[in-house]
Amino acid sequence: MSYKKPVSVLVVVHTPALDVLLLERARHPGYWQSVTGSQEGDEALLDTARREVREETGIEAKSGEFVDWHLSNRFEIFAEWRDRYAPGVTQNTEHVYSLCVPERRPVSISPEEHLAWRWLPWREAAAACFSWTNRDAILELPERLGLPKRHS
Repeated sequence: MSYKKPVSVLVVVHTPALDVLLLERARHPGYWQSVTGSQEGDEALLDTARREVREETGIEAKSGEFVDWHLSNRFEIFAEWRDRYAPGVTQNTEHVYSLCVPERRPVSISPEEHLAWRWLPWREAAAACFSWTNRDAILELPERLGLPKRHS
């Protein structure tokens, strides 16, 4: 059996108006999140981010369009998902990126992975996320983009 690496990316896909794309997990209806996924083999984290965005949304983005936040979060892997990892692995390190797309657009999701998608204004998107790391990243988005305080 090939185990998943306990290293992943979180990619906050957003518009210039700070509408954020969220995906509903197929195995957990009601759990909304940004694009996430595990690093495969020795691929660079940026390549992981590009691959996951393409696989989960159909959006083809160039490497230079992603912003590496140089932020990582360590969290406990849900017990129900630990069988995907090597025995004894209980923690994951997640690296945060963002991707700005020109406007809200339809996306293509894989029904095995996600049930639905939606664009929400950033505050609503943050409130809808089940993951604290995802929520915090979305709440930090205006500051990361250098936007005026009125967006905060």
